[in-house]
Amino acid sequence: MADPGLLGPQRRALILDLVKRSGAVRVADLVEQLGVSDMTIRRDLDALARAGEVEKIYGGAVASGARAEEPGFEAKTHLASGAKAALADAAAALVEPGSVVAVSAGTTAYAVASRLLQVRGLTVVTNSLPVADLLRDNVADVAGTGPTLLLTGGTPTPSAALVGPLADQAIRSLYVDLLIIGAHGVSERAGLTTPNLAEAQTNRALIAAARRVVAVADHSKWGVVGLSAFAALTEIDCFVTDDGLDAPARAALEESVGRLIVAGSAEDSAG
Repeated sequence: MADPGLLGPQRRALILDLVKRSGAVRVADLVEQLGVSDMTIRRDLDALARAGEVEKIYGGAVASGARAEEPGFEAKTHLASGAKAALADAAAALVEPGSVVAVSAGTTAYAVASRLLQVRGLTVVTNSLPVADLLRDNVADVAGTGPTLLLTGGTPTPSAALVGPLADQAIRSLYVDLLIIGAHGVSERAGLTTPNLAEAQTNRALIAAARRVVAVADHSKWGVVGLSAFAALTEIDCFVTDDGLDAPARAALEESVGRLIVAGSAEDSAG
């Protein structure tokens, strides 16, 4: 614990250093680490935000310039749509007929789910309302060969994910062969992150239930850090991205994940 007698500028300097090192901080953690009140921390974050050093989000702050807001599902659908299509094709190719597959929330995971309609004998577990709607609405169009759907309960987030204790309890009772999971942001230090604390917890439950974890994220997600981390890169068996990802980021992923697939190019590296 830091010295609670620190002056305001000293305390804010420590907070800024934590933000720069980890990408994000939570008010509750800072209260414990610095030994001051919740109100004091919030005033410090206000001062840092006014100076343009950090961006405040619900429950904490992220580095200035990090994408901390959680846009709705529709708002994210058209972002990097070409890259998402390429990596969705690559990720869907990893799904074996007759397996049990979990699909997380998010538009990239949704794009993968749209490729699973023709895979025979699948059981799909999802906490995504759009994925559930997609499978339900299209199963009649695939002559009865479409996936069997299991939808978790829970409370919906702005990104149309079902999260919370109800979702977590349902997921913990399951065992799946493969998990397809997206992320709000990905970085070498923070791993896979989201701005929603409850969604992070539910994502952790999905990862714990899966024999293999396939992360899908286009190049625009690299370097973005949300409030809460839900997986280290070393927990990812296969990471699927597009060929817009730069060389240093590819090298960092190759060193950490089990396998890196770069869609839209001939590269497919084993880590």
